[in-house]
Amino acid sequence: MNERLNRFTSLLKQIFELDKSDLDFGIYRVMNLRKAQIEEFLTERLPQMVQETLAPFAQGSKEEIRAKMKQIEDSVSEMGMTVDALPDTAQKKRQYLQLQKQLAEGADLAALETDVYSALYSFFNRYYEDGDFISKRRYKEGVYAIPYEGEEVKLYWANQDQYYIKTSENFKDYTFVFDGITVHFRLVDATTEQNNNKESKDSKRTFMLFTEDEENYPGIKRFEYDPEAAEIVIRFVYDIPEDKKKKYAEENYAAITAWLLSQHRAELNPLIAPIPTGKGRETTTLLEKHLKGYVAKNTFDYFIHKDLHGFLTRELDFFIKSEVMHLEDLDTGSEARVETYLAKVKAIKRVGKIIIDFLAQIEDFQKKLWLKKKFVVETNWCITLDKIDESFWAEIIGNKAQIDEWIAMYAIDEAEGWTNPPSVDFLRLNQNLIIDTKHFSNTFKFRLLESIPDLDGQTNGVMIWGDNYHALSFLKAKYAKSVQSVYIDPPYNADATAILYKNGYRNSSWCAMIHNRIALARELMKPSGIICITIDDYELYNLKQVADVVFPNAYIATVAIRNNPSGRSTVVGFSINHEYALFYGKESGEYSVGRMPHSDEQLSRYGEIDENGQAYEWENLRKSSADSMHADRPKQYFPVYVDTNTLQIRIPAMRWNSEKNGYDVDEEPQNGESIVYPIDDFGRERVWGFGIDRIQKESTVIKAQVRNGKMELYKRKYLQTAGVLPRTWWDKPEYSARDNGTRSLVNLFGGDKDFDFPKAVAAVVDCIKVTNSADDGIILDFYSGSGTTGEAVIEINRNSEASNRKYILVEMGEYFDTVTKPRVQKVVYSDDWKDGKPQNRNTGISQIIKYMRLESYEDALSNIELSDNGGQLKSLLGEDYLIHYMVDLESRGSLLDMEAFSNPFAYTMKITDKNECKERPVDLVETFNYLIGLTVTRQSAISYWLSKPAEYPAYEGAVELVSDISGQYAFRQIEGTLPDGRRALVIWRSVTDDIVASNAALDAYFTTYRNNAEARKYDVIFVNGDSNLENLRGKSEGWTVRMTETEFKKRMFEEA
Repeated sequence: MNERLNRFTSLLKQIFELDKSDLDFGIYRVMNLRKAQIEEFLTERLPQMVQETLAPFAQGSKEEIRAKMKQIEDSVSEMGMTVDALPDTAQKKRQYLQLQKQLAEGADLAALETDVYSALYSFFNRYYEDGDFISKRRYKEGVYAIPYEGEEVKLYWANQDQYYIKTSENFKDYTFVFDGITVHFRLVDATTEQNNNKESKDSKRTFMLFTEDEENYPGIKRFEYDPEAAEIVIRFVYDIPEDKKKKYAEENYAAITAWLLSQHRAELNPLIAPIPTGKGRETTTLLEKHLKGYVAKNTFDYFIHKDLHGFLTRELDFFIKSEVMHLEDLDTGSEARVETYLAKVKAIKRVGKIIIDFLAQIEDFQKKLWLKKKFVVETNWCITLDKIDESFWAEIIGNKAQIDEWIAMYAIDEAEGWTNPPSVDFLRLNQNLIIDTKHFSNTFKFRLLESIPDLDGQTNGVMIWGDNYHALSFLKAKYAKSVQSVYIDPPYNADATAILYKNGYRNSSWCAMIHNRIALARELMKPSGIICITIDDYELYNLKQVADVVFPNAYIATVAIRNNPSGRSTVVGFSINHEYALFYGKESGEYSVGRMPHSDEQLSRYGEIDENGQAYEWENLRKSSADSMHADRPKQYFPVYVDTNTLQIRIPAMRWNSEKNGYDVDEEPQNGESIVYPIDDFGRERVWGFGIDRIQKESTVIKAQVRNGKMELYKRKYLQTAGVLPRTWWDKPEYSARDNGTRSLVNLFGGDKDFDFPKAVAAVVDCIKVTNSADDGIILDFYSGSGTTGEAVIEINRNSEASNRKYILVEMGEYFDTVTKPRVQKVVYSDDWKDGKPQNRNTGISQIIKYMRLESYEDALSNIELSDNGGQLKSLLGEDYLIHYMVDLESRGSLLDMEAFSNPFAYTMKITDKNECKERPVDLVETFNYLIGLTVTRQSAISYWLSKPAEYPAYEGAVELVSDISGQYAFRQIEGTLPDGRRALVIWRSVTDDIVASNAALDAYFTTYRNNAEARKYDVIFVNGDSNLENLRGKSEGWTVRMTETEFKKRMFEEA
């Protein structure tokens, strides 16, 4: 095989992920399902296409032509002659000359193929890097172009055309479980470019086992095993290796295996025991499988291109024009040579376009999965007892898991009057206790929710465990243009908090991540909304430029916050003790900045009270600000006469003289009057704060007073009850992250808590105040971390009876369940904690919190199955089916299982938890609520029914329902309001194989439900499965019926 073809085919196998067949997750698993077909196409069909394109223009190989010429020469030589001596009319001479011409002008097919493969390799290798296509618009060697459209200033970053899809969760702590033992691959340092070991194309980071260093990392071990906790910790670093020739993957595996064997623990042996790979007789080990997964999940596939087909097509055309076609090659008298040259160009374009189409099919499929709205895997609620009817309390008291959580979380067993289980009287005295519905059955949960009217209206907080890009997309239908305040504290991308980034693309990866997300958040904001983003020096300037793109002409201010009074040392010699908060409005001119509370010092200055009870202070009437000199405002420079005995003031008669640009005073002062001009202590002529007319009208709010031997005029300055304008330098001691962030978590949880760099609550409270949210406003934080924003909103509400602000928190870290949610649960119960215990049990706040877990992108990939259902289209289209349609068509049934909607209460998916993929139920009902943007006012528990023939049938086959827990017909209804104001009823039901009987049961259920007059006030009804519900619509009713499956599919696959 042609050496260049081999090289090109090898590159294509990398690009199509065929070289990673040992990985059984994500897109690798999907590609492995059709590896044989793809590999056959790349290795056999593509070379055929090249040959087919070139063959008509190639005259055979030059060796063949030379052999034919040698035959003629030998034949003529046997006759004792030479070819040159033959007459021109001789046939052999004519044949010889023709071959000679072909040798000079003709093209060697093998050589042409080599040129084509070399060009294609150069093109695709240029843009592909470790699983991603980077949008380098190459103009010529070392020079790149960017899409410029005449802007005054243009911001561009390498990954602007891509979605950043990585998560650092498997980076910092990759976890899996085997035989009850939990294994952690933990990162000690995610640092780069230390000791001037700079990252470059040839010096890339790699995973290496941590080397123990007591001086710099005291107590941190490479390997740890705790048999009692059944937990193994293996620590790595991810850095640029000193020895770049070492095979670290092999060394890591060998070292871990040796350590496991040295433990002499039989329970650890399954980690290194051979297990089948599913590929013939090949075996691997559980350890090796997860080590490869750990590296792959954190090394490849950082991005999904927004338009790979358009990008590569444009680049291929430019590549051919600038680097393949040359005018001098066309400047020849040989027509055959030109045709051959153009054939080579045609082959490059034809094959290149086919590969681009194929790649775009796969990339667009990944884009479709990334952008699709994600399923709600699970929904639960945290609700204070005061919101729960006492009829539920007996079940709560009998729930051991809930009681154990109260003891662990609130030390409730130390409260006065405690018994285990607690009494009803005890609960009445402790109604700030929170129940978590995860401890209860779905039956209890749905009955409880049914008992709470206007559920969404009463819900104080929504917490989402999932990728924030997907969460924002998920929230869009319900919260578009509803959020007044957005506060986020994204990763700062400093060495200690670096995001998981592609080698060589640290800053552009960060820019892509933040741009994708704040652009989505903008769609949720009200026109008057304000976003606050905190950051430090590492990405401040990139953030400013990216935010300027997303919020054009709506930049408000940058505030420096002294969050680290003691300072953080740096290698450049400065001690950093600040960070920044950038404020932007959604729409220029629509926002209004909130005011900050007055300090005690400021309040103390307003010691005077007027006749209306308003506080004020006396302020010099003479202006001292910029543009306050006589020359700046000459009409505000004039004399005021003051009676030195009574201190009465008056304005003398005067006329404006435009020639001298000043006043002519027509009246002399009377006896005992002094003349006062706005002249400062340095003798500079300034101006009065009021003009002549205003002084005359408001003389009662102006006073004269002698101070330091000089007559001065003062005006009343009233206290702004709304507060003071925020300044751009914040230095309250309460802003210290160490003293009021880290220590706050220690007080809440006792001892160390596994979360770095929590914010001080006071800093977040003040940032929220500046965003000017109303008392019933919504505050969104989609980088919620430890939950500081949730605590800040709760604190604002606790300190103001009028405030009923709501919060939406999004976090994808594993600590959502161990830090973020528990923190909110704790601060709802009490505002004062120490050593993990409440210091005051009487400061709780009433609360309803909904928390949900979302499907991840990896979950979406895990559920993909490719079915052999191409059928007639596959036969008709042949290889075109493989190139353009295969992945999309064959995966449709697994993207959304429409048949499973027949039993919506048992819809299941494969969900990954601790790197183990398992089938589990998902919440179809809650998913649909958010897809249609439904604000829920009322919902029912699931009810089960049997049917019997109706006593008075309205039509043939009509039935009546009989309540029965084992009944085959299940129903649940959700009522609410859609974003456009329409009232909606959603009916979920189980549908049997007998659709006629199922629809008869639906008719009976609906007829019973609508007997309530209030229940008939809706505009649209959603119901799963085909139904005849519209036949029951009365003449005075205008509602329509929509099939849930159709609406579900449409909404789920709408692009964000």
